[in-house]
Amino acid sequence: MSRDLSRLLRPRSIAVMGSVWAENVIAQCRKMGFAGPVWPVHPSKPEIGGLPAFASLADLPEAPDATFIGVNRHATVGVVAELAELGAGGAICFASGWTEAGEPELQAQLVAAAGSMPILGPNCYGVINYLDGALLWPDQHGGRRVERGVALLSQSSNIVINMTMQTRGLPVAYVACLGNAAQIGLAELAGALLADDRVSALGMYVEGIDDAPALAALAEAARAAGKGIACIKSGKTEAARSAAASHTAALAGGGAASSAFLRQCGVAEVNTLPELLETLKIFHVHGPRIGSRLCSLSCSGGEAGLVADLAQPFGLDFPPPTVAQRQRLGEILGPIVAIANPLDYHTFIWGDGPRTTDVFTTMLRGYDAGIFVIDPPRPDRCDPSSFQPAIEAIVAAQQATGRPAFPVASLPENFDEDRAIAMIDRGVVPLMGLETALGALRAAQAAPGTPGWRPLAALGPRATRTLD
Repeated sequence: MSRDLSRLLRPRSIAVMGSVWAENVIAQCRKMGFAGPVWPVHPSKPEIGGLPAFASLADLPEAPDATFIGVNRHATVGVVAELAELGAGGAICFASGWTEAGEPELQAQLVAAAGSMPILGPNCYGVINYLDGALLWPDQHGGRRVERGVALLSQSSNIVINMTMQTRGLPVAYVACLGNAAQIGLAELAGALLADDRVSALGMYVEGIDDAPALAALAEAARAAGKGIACIKSGKTEAARSAAASHTAALAGGGAASSAFLRQCGVAEVNTLPELLETLKIFHVHGPRIGSRLCSLSCSGGEAGLVADLAQPFGLDFPPPTVAQRQRLGEILGPIVAIANPLDYHTFIWGDGPRTTDVFTTMLRGYDAGIFVIDPPRPDRCDPSSFQPAIEAIVAAQQATGRPAFPVASLPENFDEDRAIAMIDRGVVPLMGLETALGALRAAQAAPGTPGWRPLAALGPRATRTLD
């Protein structure tokens, strides 16, 4: 069943139920500048979070588009039934203690109470909409208002909270948690997020895949729309599978099968959170896939050697320059510089903007994309101004060739957030941490998958017998 999640994800009005958790949601909406009304509902408190409280849902001016339910699990079932009767747009069911705690019957009652009204959870932290400032979210987060960005979807609330604290310049449009996914599953929520034209790509932290054919169809549709999907699939070890079952009741499958499935779907699989964020930056600016022929430039032989060593496990391809490239680069750099890929262009042209631009453009023109290792000095103790000509040359090379040019800081802290945001706004993606950058570049080369391919749907519960 496909439900309309637009009111829940992009609400014009929000109701909050509970006490402390409701107050937190109000504070986050106020902090993010939500323009619509926020209505606290409490049977005995006259106000919550500085706003007058309504004694019951029936007293609200109209049915809310989205409701954060911060009451206990047993009360949640009745609240959901009442919201569905009112014609509300959807709800976040925050309370825990359902299937993950051995209470599947109670969770079934919740789904029945919701009927056709969308609910996320239970055992779910909620949704953040940074595009419109609408937060059904009871905790701190590290995001900011944006006009366009990626969506982060997670089966672990803590994991996605941690990702909002990133300082890598990634613009985040949505943060969404699934919780137990009793009603709204992975593919359905992912599709609703990607349906927003302001969403450029999707990043997922996945423990269990509930509807593999639907996810395969979603990935194909996303690619057709020019939106890449990157994913961390947890649960590849027995210990991880046990941990997943304990907090979301997700059934996590083994790693070989899930990796093969993601490849068939054309989803870029990564292993770490930094790789996920860096891959999403690439997708946000350059779309769902980059080419495989790479060049690398640095002004240090040590950096060139490090690139070559670290790239080998990822299977990245650094073909040698063409004869014409060798000739032109030799004319600019002189006889001392050995023309190769990765290229150590030395410091003979350091600070010379036009010559640096010529070198960077000449090299990049022969490849699908290029990485430019550059670590600007920390601005609080040093003067980074001498690095600006090289940074501008990277931008100019991308503009001249139409090929992605990636400034890469060998250490992630060597590219500060303000500089990263400014460069992404200019259409250039800085990557933080050399090994992480290489992993992200490999992920961004993911094949588009097999058109029209769908896995067999899982069999439903059926009668069984034990063979002797």
